[in-house]
Amino acid sequence: MAKQSITIELDRPRNLRYGMNALVKIEEMIGRPISKLDLENISIKDMRTIIYAGLFHEDKNLSPEKVGELIDEFSDINTVAEKLGEAMTEAFGTKNVKRAAAKAEKTGTGTGS
Repeated sequence: MAKQSITIELDRPRNLRYGMNALVKIEEMIGRPISKLDLENISIKDMRTIIYAGLFHEDKNLSPEKVGELIDEFSDINTVAEKLGEAMTEAFGTKNVKRAAAKAEKTGTGTGS
């Protein structure tokens, strides 16, 4: 079953989705496992990276910098953070990515290699 998307209004309605490829992209770009992420204590750079990874599935021409520009021009960090939380809830069933990913790794369904 495909992961559901959360719509975020930027230059146009865009869809945040965190399937397997987005999660791998996040791990590659931030240099640590998803299980080490804590959305309650996240850097702005990591937030931008996570949003980029969630949007990449529908627009391969995006870059992290372009995502930052879209947020600056069409939204604000608080709104984007809220939408990110909703998308992670959809992906993991909880806003606490660290707890969800750790649980997934423990049961053998995690994103680790």
